[in-house]
Amino acid sequence: MKRLLRIAAFCALGFFLSTIALTLLLRFFPPLTSGLMMERRIESWFSDEPYQRHYQWTAIEKINPALGVAVVAAEDQLFAEHAGFDWKAIEKAAIYNQKHKKTRGASTISQQTAKNLFLWSGRNWFRKGMEVYFTVLIETLWPKERILEVYVNIVELGDGVYGAEAAAQYFFKKNAAQLTSSEAALLAAVLPNPRVYQANKPSSYIRGRQRWILRNMQRLGGKSYIEDLPE
Repeated sequence: MKRLLRIAAFCALGFFLSTIALTLLLRFFPPLTSGLMMERRIESWFSDEPYQRHYQWTAIEKINPALGVAVVAAEDQLFAEHAGFDWKAIEKAAIYNQKHKKTRGASTISQQTAKNLFLWSGRNWFRKGMEVYFTVLIETLWPKERILEVYVNIVELGDGVYGAEAAAQYFFKKNAAQLTSSEAALLAAVLPNPRVYQANKPSSYIRGRQRWILRNMQRLGGKSYIEDLPE
């Protein structure tokens, strides 16, 4: 029993040290892939539909700040203020989910970054616990600007389309630096289901979300919001 406990302790220590080292490494270097990209690739092996990955890392300085503001306006308006978790939103979602069959999430951009980068899709308690762990890691070891930079580079914005640069070229035939505020809001508007909605062919629902996001972008302070994030 002592030997098993010793092995378990070494395994736990190895896991903690390796994940901390990996998170520190990714603070300074761009990820070559993500957990979500790997998951989509594996799914394609069992599908008849063709799959091609579009992903090109781009430093946040070369992405129009409007996109960062747009995803914050759409997904997590308290991003600059919380430490990884929006507890009020989580409480509201829990109350809503008790009364409705269709569940509602309350994930912050930090949580989504942790999940997309390190983990896989799913709603079981083990995966959720791992999401909490990696969220705490990146909030502890990365500044807010780095979290947003990684998020806008790996977030799924279309079927096989990941991040600002790939999405800008795929949907609008331009670089991420050339995106307009309107186009940035369209990209953020598809985030509820980027494999169904398309930024270059927006439905009336997406157009409505775009207008709502643009209003919230102004309320957040526009492009100056990004400049005020801790580097």
